[in-house]
Amino acid sequence: MNKKINIREATKSDIPTIVIFNELLALESEGISLDRTLLEKGVASAIEDPTKGRYFLAEITESGIKRVSGQLMITLEWSDWRNSNLIWIQSVYVQDQDRRVGVFRSLYNHVKDIAEASLEYCGIRLYVHDDNQLGINTYLKMGLTKPGYSVLETKDQFKPD
Repeated sequence: MNKKINIREATKSDIPTIVIFNELLALESEGISLDRTLLEKGVASAIEDPTKGRYFLAEITESGIKRVSGQLMITLEWSDWRNSNLIWIQSVYVQDQDRRVGVFRSLYNHVKDIAEASLEYCGIRLYVHDDNQLGINTYLKMGLTKPGYSVLETKDQFKPD
């Protein structure tokens, strides 16, 4: 069967799918269950305000049937050192049956095309959990490198209402 992969920006009607994908991602990658109400609000907030984040979805068309097979979200970080934005890739999820067929590669290449088309961007970075060796290997094979930084955070210290 010939699969066609199309990348598009998410809309409000995609919120339920993104919520499910994020729940599956959290469970699979970190073994945690997310608060669904908070997650729905967070996804909706990004969809409504692209300055918070932009979701891109991969749709596979197979035998004339179209379905969402994967996602990623991008956020921006201003770099004073480079006088432009770094694009951060987050919330990467591809359904099990669609892994290893180019879904993530298509999503990544879409973001890379956005970055290369504008002087507004100086690079792409990606969050990946330290225990996600399969993901790390995939990203390294695609040409991403480890920059030598570690991410540190405060956790649950500033809870939203």
